[in-house]
Amino acid sequence: MEHSSEARRIRITFDGHSGEFDPGVSAQAATAALSPETARETLCLMHGGACLELGVPLYESCTLTPLRYEDEEGRRVYERSVRFLLLMAMKRLYPQMRVRILNSVGYGVYLRAIGQDMGHAMVRKLEAEMRALAAQDLPFTRELWSREKAIAYFAEQGYPDKAEILAYRPHETIAMYRIGDMREYFYGTMTPSTGTLTRFALKPHFPGMVLLLPAPDAPDVPAPYLPRPKHLRVFMESQEWCRILAADNVADVNHMMEEGRMREFVRINEALHDRSIGRIADEIVSRGAQIVLVFGPSSSGKTTFANRLSVHLRVLGKRPQLVSLDDFYRPRDQVPLDANGQPDLEHVDALDIPYLSVCIERLLAGETVAMPKFDFPSGRRKAETTPLTLAGNGPLILEGIHALNDKVTRELPEQLTYGVYVSALPCINLDNHNRIRTTDVRLLRRITRDAKFRGTPPQKTIDMWPSVRAGEEKWIFPYQEKADVMFNTSLHYELPVLKRMSYELLSAIPDDAPQALVAHRLKKFLQYLLPAEDAVMDEIPPLSILREFIGECTFYDRH
Repeated sequence: MEHSSEARRIRITFDGHSGEFDPGVSAQAATAALSPETARETLCLMHGGACLELGVPLYESCTLTPLRYEDEEGRRVYERSVRFLLLMAMKRLYPQMRVRILNSVGYGVYLRAIGQDMGHAMVRKLEAEMRALAAQDLPFTRELWSREKAIAYFAEQGYPDKAEILAYRPHETIAMYRIGDMREYFYGTMTPSTGTLTRFALKPHFPGMVLLLPAPDAPDVPAPYLPRPKHLRVFMESQEWCRILAADNVADVNHMMEEGRMREFVRINEALHDRSIGRIADEIVSRGAQIVLVFGPSSSGKTTFANRLSVHLRVLGKRPQLVSLDDFYRPRDQVPLDANGQPDLEHVDALDIPYLSVCIERLLAGETVAMPKFDFPSGRRKAETTPLTLAGNGPLILEGIHALNDKVTRELPEQLTYGVYVSALPCINLDNHNRIRTTDVRLLRRITRDAKFRGTPPQKTIDMWPSVRAGEEKWIFPYQEKADVMFNTSLHYELPVLKRMSYELLSAIPDDAPQALVAHRLKKFLQYLLPAEDAVMDEIPPLSILREFIGECTFYDRH
């Protein structure tokens, strides 16, 4: 916040309490004086659409909103700070070791050392060192550096990935964080000190490990580890794709654009996708499956995947038929209500499952069925129906977020079903220590699609996202390991495309809007990406899963 030389008192409001303070008072001191109990749980503060550290000095009157672990941004601040703690422990115990933060596993984060395995003894030593550092309550000191100084520092310390990405930073200064002689950059704010970082655990997970963090509804203890072997397997496959494509971090993709290699990069990305879909089609045919269940979270590209799978099955002599679970929604006035009294379209009981079961049973029996069509604007089924007959060599492809829910599958013949979990699991990092989250990429996809095809402004999409995410945690993620196979719809080239199409939309959100915090967070990592050029956009195939979100997909008449 700007410094004011005028000697006067400033009024600060926090958690419904207001008081006057001398200019320059730290946000932490002011909030503790106004509402001590809330301040103890506060990890950072929201002001004017931005996230403020608790140690920031205040020079102007303002209203501060507490962000706790239960809040998305609060959890991100906590995770960043614990990652610093982990990296500091590594530097003390294993100074030559380099690590790469990879992906979420439940409420934890999976990571690996580069070029070596992490055994049980190493993991236990790291956790003990982290707890010792936390007990010392060491302060995170924020330092403002020039971009050139930061680049030189990371190059000297042996972190070329950080030096390369910072070269694309559009700002001349950078906020570094220091404890002792260790400095890091984490693309966001931190907690005041290591003393707040007691709720974590490390779990050996050969050849790496998992950093366990608390669940939002139980912030006082790290969440138990939930084994998700198929989920990790598809991430490992995507990491292999990174190796094939020579693209681990954002700077690698930027270099390709600068060197004119991006169009070839698109082609290889799409060829990898097509090969994987072809293998899934082969497996479906070899199993003799008659019902293929395609499910996954919002903005994963389920619909385009189902259509592309249908094409591959046709190549193998099948005549697949696609059915969307969306057409089996109950009338809006019969849908369960959420905690706010609004229709909960993420709830599995929003679907008319008995009617769905009858239709599938009749299709499998060889009957022609009048299939419903749901009209979302009116919230009711249309009067007209579509006749559908499942030919003898099918199969039926059933697509929707609840396709593998127990309430749906218990009415189906298990020996004839094959489940595919579809999600966008990006493996491109900003740098080795800073991943790009799956949920952020899916949100960018949805913002782009909603604005282009549904006339929905990004503010509304952002407002809906917490409800969508809550529904995924309850109704989708618990069933993902039931799938026979998982398919990663993420494309290593898509972030420059999404930047081109979403950055201005996000920039148009005012700083004082409730959605500004999320918009700022998304723009923060997008600013490091070069936007896709026209030639790259032209190279994206009409059947690409990305076309579902950016347009001109030939599967859909509306495009």
